[in-house]
Parts: sequence; C-alpha cells; structure tokens
Amino acid sequence: MDLRKLKTLIDLVSDSNVSELEITEAEGTVRIVKSAPAPVAMVTQMSAPVAAAPVAAAPTPLAAPAPVVEAVPAGHTVKSPMVGTFYRSSSPGAKAFAEIGQQVKEGETICIIEAMKILNEIEADKSGTITKILAENGQAVEYGAPLFIIE
Repeated sequence: MDLRKLKTLIDLVSDSNVSELEITEAEGTVRIVKSAPAPVAMVTQMSAPVAAAPVAAAPTPLAAPAPVVEAVPAGHTVKSPMVGTFYRSSSPGAKAFAEIGQQVKEGETICIIEAMKILNEIEADKSGTITKILAENGQAVEYGAPLFIIE
C-alpha cells in the first residue's frame, strides 16, 4: 500500500469515532488502531482527624457525564455504508442530488461518499420524501452514521 493511501486511512480513523480499521489488499494487511483514551482521574477526599487518629476516605471517581439522549427523527434513516467524506453533489458547483422536500425513488443516487479517493454513489434504500439531511457537505462520516431521513 502506498504512503498516500496509508496517510488518508490514518486521517480518516483519527477524525472519526472509529477505534480500529483493518484493510487487506494484495500486498498485505494494514491495521490501524486508535490509542485508548486517558484513564479517568481519581479524586481523594480527606476527612478531619477524630481524637488524634487520622481517617482518610477511599478515593472516589469523578462523576461520569450523563449519557446524551438524541431525539430520533420519525421516518426511515439512510445510514452511511462506509467511512469517508460526505458530499451532497458531484462537484462543488453542481446541484445537490437530494434536497429537503424532494421525492426520491429506491435506488436513486442521493449523495456521494469519498473513501480512499474513490467516489461512491449512495442510493436511497426506500422511496419517499427527504425530510431531513443529517450530514454536512464535506463532513467526515463513519460507518452507520445517519445521513438522511425519508418519510
């Protein structure tokens, strides 16, 4: 695998929430693993001495952040079939493949995802009306990321 492809893969992994990627080609296999996040900091609380005997409380972990609950829009979600860069049109000045309110048919191209310098046309997997576009043009997307809502 040439160095440019390898650099592109490393950039895609580092810019996404993907923690591990393995690619097998004729020349061999490349595996990219993102390093683990730093361990959670511990806070130690000390209590005041009682009758000349010091007492220390056990270390307590910092409170974990509350889970983020995202509202799931009604309708069918078209998800990204791969890691790459999302584009709404075939070139910067061209008309977008799909707009909010547009009727689409199953199999119709609605966007492009660029992966390893290859432009992959993504097709609607259901007929209906585009009610929401969830990805920004030029945004890096990961496998399974929601792209469109079709009702």
